[in-house]
Amino acid sequence: MLIKIAWRNIWRSRTRSLVVIGAIAIGVWAVIFLISFSSGMVTSYINNAIENEISHIQIHHPDFKEDEEVKFIIKDSDKLLLDVQNVEGVKAATLRSISNGMLSTSKGGGRGIRIKAVDPDSEAAVTHLDEKIEEGEYFGGGRSKKILISKSLSEKMHAKVRSKLVLTFQDLNGEITAVGFRVGGIYETGNNTYDLNTVFVKREDLNPQLGLESLAHEVAIVVDNPQNVEAVQAEIKSLHPNLLTETYKELSPEIELFQSQIKLSALIFTIIVMLGLIFGIINTMLMAVLERIKEFGMLMAIGMNKMKVFMMIVLETVMLGLVAAPVGLGIGWASVIYFSTRGIDLSNYSRGMREIGFSPIIYPNIESDFYWWLTLAVAITAIIGSLYPAFKAIKLRPVEALRKL
Repeated sequence: MLIKIAWRNIWRSRTRSLVVIGAIAIGVWAVIFLISFSSGMVTSYINNAIENEISHIQIHHPDFKEDEEVKFIIKDSDKLLLDVQNVEGVKAATLRSISNGMLSTSKGGGRGIRIKAVDPDSEAAVTHLDEKIEEGEYFGGGRSKKILISKSLSEKMHAKVRSKLVLTFQDLNGEITAVGFRVGGIYETGNNTYDLNTVFVKREDLNPQLGLESLAHEVAIVVDNPQNVEAVQAEIKSLHPNLLTETYKELSPEIELFQSQIKLSALIFTIIVMLGLIFGIINTMLMAVLERIKEFGMLMAIGMNKMKVFMMIVLETVMLGLVAAPVGLGIGWASVIYFSTRGIDLSNYSRGMREIGFSPIIYPNIESDFYWWLTLAVAITAIIGSLYPAFKAIKLRPVEALRKL
């Protein structure tokens, strides 16, 4: 009976109830959209970093990461690669030779650069570098040694496809070596910091100049399921305990920080919006209580106890929240579904976003569990918002209330 009365009461003033329902629905939608957008931005950064720079797992000589000296090579790298490819959960793996050197052109002067010597086919399987070529070809044919440079680097060095570049670096014996390359292709990953400092050549072109044709400094690995990264890492460590095997979380700690910040951001956004809704609910319900003083006085005069009056006010408020929550959740879910396929184009701000590795198109996403937590938050907010108006109602004295105009 109390539930039935409370339900009828909230529709006695349709305009006021619809305003509260609309405010709660918009608040719920805003929380979902803000969280999904933030999650989409973080996901784009993580995916770009994993695909273009660090992959899911990397293997090095234990001393290589200190100074990245050429001498710290992986012994029997071909056998290691075969072992890694046979580990369950590994999707693709590739060998890389890495050297720090100088890139020089006739027009652009010189610039310090990180040289990644790769096997084109396996590198494409790991990083999809072949899909990021803006001009030219992905290590096209011809007699000359080919180099891939980024679009931003080509502009700074005044180089274009077929331009001649010179790479200067140290070999295994510590001797300075200079080798000429021709630009075969110009790529763009979307991360200017990475692009400006990285060039790609073939291992078969660089390794003989370093002093060993089978040389490799790094194995980059991508897995089928990111949830299994630690399991794959443990398996590789058991096979090759003398090598340094690290996941993307260890290679780039800020990625793990960003992942943990998503939940914290969700909590902060939810608390801020719910606090705003609480004051709106209190204001609306308090107004409803003050308008119905005579009614409450009559109910208490005919025998309704204060607890039932209290519960009636709480139920009215909770019902408003429960009506509004599905509306907000539905609009929020539809927004996430729509933009998760079409994306939100931030191309007007892409220059600034590329500087730190964010994609210019953001695809919002949100964990399904969050909808349940948000529904619970709305219910709690409605209960908290109803307490003060309900207490105000039960403080009335029946005789005094009946005398109110």
